[in-house]
Amino acid sequence: MSAKSRFTRLDAFTKTVEDARIRTTSGGIVTIVSLLVVLYLAFGEWADYRRTVIHPELIVDKGRGERMEIHLNITFQRIPCELLTLDVMDVSGEQQHGVQHGVSKVRLRPESDGGGVIDTKALALHDDDEAAKHLDPAYCGGCYGAAAPPNAMKPGCCQTCDEVREAYAQASWAFGRGENVEQCMREHYAERLDEQRHEGCRIEGSLRVNKVVGNFHIAPGRSFSNGNMHVHDLKNYWDTPVQGGHRFSHTIHQLRFGPQLPEQITEKLGTKSQAWTNHHMNPLDGLEQVTEDPNFNYMYFVKIVPTSYIPLSLSKKYRDMMTDANAALGQFGQNDDGSIETHQYSVTSHKRSLSGGDDSAEGHAERLHSKGGIPGVFFSYDISPMKVINREEPAKSFAGFLTGLCAVLGGTLTVAAAVDRFVFEGATRLKKLRSKDQ
Repeated sequence: MSAKSRFTRLDAFTKTVEDARIRTTSGGIVTIVSLLVVLYLAFGEWADYRRTVIHPELIVDKGRGERMEIHLNITFQRIPCELLTLDVMDVSGEQQHGVQHGVSKVRLRPESDGGGVIDTKALALHDDDEAAKHLDPAYCGGCYGAAAPPNAMKPGCCQTCDEVREAYAQASWAFGRGENVEQCMREHYAERLDEQRHEGCRIEGSLRVNKVVGNFHIAPGRSFSNGNMHVHDLKNYWDTPVQGGHRFSHTIHQLRFGPQLPEQITEKLGTKSQAWTNHHMNPLDGLEQVTEDPNFNYMYFVKIVPTSYIPLSLSKKYRDMMTDANAALGQFGQNDDGSIETHQYSVTSHKRSLSGGDDSAEGHAERLHSKGGIPGVFFSYDISPMKVINREEPAKSFAGFLTGLCAVLGGTLTVAAAVDRFVFEGATRLKKLRSKDQ
């Protein structure tokens, strides 16, 4: 048997002669419809091939000695900026009392006047406004028994009221309204404090901290350390002419750890049934708390999960993502190659009156609170040892695209052939029945 004959026996696609073929109108219609279906499904396969999806992965975070940024925007409607202090501490021993870099205090009008912005002041030591340029260059202000702060404008001297307050805080002394303190009387500190008593305050900005377990809090009065204790000078908070006292009602407009993901990325993280937004990563955004008790404390326990986003161009050459330690505040975690290092978190909260008691008013009489503490808003954060990597990848490989295209073509033609056969056989039987009736 010749080689040609052997291949002929293997032919799975037997042919019919042209004279044995029958062309019908219904067959033409089925062919056109099947062609349109093939084009539609082929376009869907092409669109699916061009689509990118985000695949999350979970790994152990092996980073060491890293830092992260905290971005916050919190409004306190019933306490003035002059009384608020922001402190950051972590378990590595780094205590940043009165954190001032990258954060601003925005004075707000009283709620009865609409709460509009009065002015904004960056929390930075020795602004030009505080330089006291009108003083004699030989002037050296006294610190009233306390040692001059190490960052004083003039070594060994307290040139401004703020430096006297800083010196008292370092000595763990209460300061009060600054009566009989020359610098404070010259700057009208007590009058300025009384003028702001009915105002509100918004604290906004960014902090860069060690990426370890820690906390930051916003509380009244200057902070200082007394032995192993962190203490605030609450004298001006309690001695207030405001009826009912100041209150720590607050609105958290934004609290996030790291850069915000762009909307086009968060859309890919969601599904059709459940859209994903940045609120899933920052669940405290938009939270409002109200209290009428000046002796009240809010605590938020935050569990932070490091999260990376890797664009399609870097998916095949992933490395441990490193961020530029010298990046400008607010740009930390946004790398030049398009990758983003950020954090998402979950949170539980607890609030209590520092006078003790229970939560009978909220229907939880079994929940008892201890006495004591500092009024304010406290955020305690913990870092997860796991890391989520959101890797951008193509939804389908080229081989998968070709496979889908062949499946579309073969499946559509098979179904079309079955439909055409059914229509043809039905029409033939009807003709036979009609011919018998005649």
